[in-house]
Amino acid sequence: MTETHTREWKRLWKDDYLKWICGFANAAGGVLEIGRDDDGRAVGVTDAATLLTEIPNKVQTTMGILVDVELTTENDLDLVTVRVAPHTQPISFRGEYYYRSGTTNQKLSGPALSRFILEKMNISWDAVTTQRVSLADLDAGAIAAWRRRALRHDRVDASILEESDEDLLRKLELIQDGELTNAAVLLFHPEPHRFYTNASIRIGYFINDWDVRYHDVIEGNLLHQFDFTYDLLTTKYLKAVISYEGTQRIESFPVPHAAMRETLLNAVVHRDYSQPVETQIRVYRDRMWITNVGHLPKGWSDADLLTSHESKPWNPRIARAFYRAGEIETWGRGIERIIEACRRAGVPTPKIS
Repeated sequence: MTETHTREWKRLWKDDYLKWICGFANAAGGVLEIGRDDDGRAVGVTDAATLLTEIPNKVQTTMGILVDVELTTENDLDLVTVRVAPHTQPISFRGEYYYRSGTTNQKLSGPALSRFILEKMNISWDAVTTQRVSLADLDAGAIAAWRRRALRHDRVDASILEESDEDLLRKLELIQDGELTNAAVLLFHPEPHRFYTNASIRIGYFINDWDVRYHDVIEGNLLHQFDFTYDLLTTKYLKAVISYEGTQRIESFPVPHAAMRETLLNAVVHRDYSQPVETQIRVYRDRMWITNVGHLPKGWSDADLLTSHESKPWNPRIARAFYRAGEIETWGRGIERIIEACRRAGVPTPKIS
C-alpha cells in the first residue's frame, strides 16, 4: 500500500491532524490511519480507547461534521481508523479551509479559496453580484451593439430585444437580486479593468522569445476586446505570404483566420477573471502563442479537449451572452473547429496545454 489522495498514515495522534480530516472532507473523502509509520507498517497506538472518544468529539466541535472512528488490529497491534466522507458544503477548521490534493494537505487562501467555495456552492464566479457598479454605470452603446448582434443572428426573440436594458439584463441572468453580476460588468462596462485587474489583452510581435518589437494593450468590454484584438491580429500582426495561381493573387496566413478567431473567443470567454493576469498573445513570423489563466472542468485532462466533449464553460453567463450574440456555439466543439481549420489550411494543428 501507499499513501494516496484518500489515504494518510500517522504514527501517533496529534490535534494538528484535524486539518487532514478537514482536507479529506473538502476533497474526495478519505481514511486517516493512526498507528502506521510512513511506509505503512503497523506500529500500533497505546491510547486507542481514548482516541475512539476524543477524535469524533473534537471533529464535531471544531468542524461540525461526523466521522467514523473504529478500532482495528494488525499483528496484535491496535490501530485507529478515521473514515471521512466527502462533503458538498465547504468545511472549515477554526476558520481556515484545507483541501487534500495528491498526498498533500493544502491550506486554501486568496483566489484558490474563493474558487473552492464557489465550486462547492455550485456558483460560477461570473454569477457573483457586485455592489461597486450600478446599471447607470454601464455603457448603453455596448448594450445596443449587443442587441444588433443578437438580432442579426436571430438567437434572441425580437420582443425581448425591445425591452429595457434592465429587463434585458435580467433575462440574460446578468442581474441577480437587483444587483449586477461580474459578467454584466465585464460585458457592458466601458472600463471593466478598473474593477478586475488586468481584464485586458496584451499583444506583442516577437522576433524571438525575448525581443519584442511592438505591442498593444486592448481594454474595454469583452466584445470590444474580441473585435479589436481580432482586427489588430489580421491587419497589423500576422503577415500574409503572397503567392499566385495564374493571375489570381493568394494571401496565406501562418494561422488560419477561422482557427485564430475560435482561439481568441476561447481565451476571452473561458478566462478566469478573478485572477489578476491578463490574456497574452505572442505573434512570431510563423506562429502565434496565446495564453489565458483558467481551469479545466473537474476531472478533465488536456486530452479531453481534443476529443468530442460536452460544453462546460468556466463563465456560463459570459458564454451565454456571446452565444446569443452569435459569436460562439454551445456544442463544446471549439477546439475541434480550431483543429479542422488548421487541417483545411494545410498548417500544423495547434499544441494545447
